[in-house]
Amino acid sequence: MSEFLANMYPWTKSLHIIAVLTWMAGLFYLPRIFVYHTEKVTPGHETDALFQVMEMKLYRYIMNPSIIAVWVFGLALVLTPNVVYWDSIWPYTKGACVIAMTWFHMWLGARRKDFIAGRNTRTGRTFRMMNEVPTLLMLVIVFSVVVKF
Repeated sequence: MSEFLANMYPWTKSLHIIAVLTWMAGLFYLPRIFVYHTEKVTPGHETDALFQVMEMKLYRYIMNPSIIAVWVFGLALVLTPNVVYWDSIWPYTKGACVIAMTWFHMWLGARRKDFIAGRNTRTGRTFRMMNEVPTLLMLVIVFSVVVKF
């Protein structure tokens, strides 16, 4: 198995990067849609339904498949020989941030359900502030993986 993973390493790493890019696009964009949904749309209006469709398609068809691929290819990389050195700090900081990013993904899904139920209580300001979460986590992840501290 480890020989197979070693031979597939360039493909696994490439697919992991592609999945991360598509997932991050959704993590950046969905909170921004929530800002406009909160500030510009009246619940129950036809525009409300339009926003809900946009949010659902982004979450279900882009973000969910991407997070699955990120985890599958990421775990494959972890299991590939000589990729992760557990005596360093970086795998732990990256792992913690990926778990936090996964929590953020689930938080966004819960907020989407709030809009569907007509019970969103968050403000546009809250969604603007939460929109910074994936950026901060991404910075830690990238520096962890590239600098390998």
